[in-house]
Amino acid sequence: MTTCATSTSCAAPTNSAASAGRPVVLTGDRATGPLHLGHYAGSLRNRLALQETHDQYLLLADSQALTDNAGDIAKVRDAVMEIALDYLAVGVDPAKSTICLQSQLPALAELSMLYLNFVTVARLERNPTIKDEIRARGFGRDIPAGFLCYPAAQAADITAFRATLVPVGADQAPLIEQSNEIVRRINATAGVPVLPEAEALIPAAGRLPGIDGRNKMSKSSGNAIPLSATPEQIAAAVRAMFTDPQHLRAADPGRVEGNVVFAFLDAFDPDAAEVARLKEHYQRGGLGDALLKRRLDDLLQGLLAPIRARRAALARDPGHIRAVIRQGVQRARAITGQTRDEVFGALGLFQP
Repeated sequence: MTTCATSTSCAAPTNSAASAGRPVVLTGDRATGPLHLGHYAGSLRNRLALQETHDQYLLLADSQALTDNAGDIAKVRDAVMEIALDYLAVGVDPAKSTICLQSQLPALAELSMLYLNFVTVARLERNPTIKDEIRARGFGRDIPAGFLCYPAAQAADITAFRATLVPVGADQAPLIEQSNEIVRRINATAGVPVLPEAEALIPAAGRLPGIDGRNKMSKSSGNAIPLSATPEQIAAAVRAMFTDPQHLRAADPGRVEGNVVFAFLDAFDPDAAEVARLKEHYQRGGLGDALLKRRLDDLLQGLLAPIRARRAALARDPGHIRAVIRQGVQRARAITGQTRDEVFGALGLFQP
């Protein structure tokens, strides 16, 4: 196993929910590509705080990514390392958070198969999140079975770690409710509360919009700013940001609603009072977009420069990244395997 060559420890977390009595939180990302500022604003900052107060598991969700990327396995494989790099670069500490690979945890697949017997196809199809995602991807009736069954697989992820808190966007909350439905059915069948229910942790701030202002920031839409963006890429993205198409001159009153620059200032500017003043000035007229974009560019350059530097340093030692993932997998296998055995035992399944 590679010796750590950075200031980030590669020791496994020393605390557990059982030993320290801390609540368990499960979160993670689909392995489809590097992370971006939308991930940072919506989840990564929270994870840095949660790792200080919770037993946190970060799932590199490669199996889930295959549900709609099975034709591009290399993309999924490569994204695992990219996301792990992003985690460590922003400050996730593997001594406090367990980073693990979904496909290397057999208990998750075993629980997924079990849970599919406790949910109907009709219920899966009614899940609002799944319905929206199917429509967005244009599957029609050619829905990959793994994609349709994702709610059961996510229930397996959540329950295998005995997580009681799952950070998600508001649009993902129906998945947590369906997971809890499966938990209730399992517990009712077993006659004992073998599994805990989980609570969705929905951030107060909405999702960060893409720079085009039309959709949420995402890799697939091409409207994202990656955490590894160069100074030139950041500046170009800020220049291209959607503001108010009716705000043709600095003297014109401008709209704050739907203005991507203000959405980013709300997310990243530490001086909320100054942002409020700028909004008022913009709305009454006399404030140009160029000034606002310069302020935002300065903020993002300062935010991303140290992340980019740490990421570049970490990327020079891929063995260290693999070691962090292997250690996380080792710990996660023990925890998820124990849950699988307890669930199978509580249901009375034969165990030689």
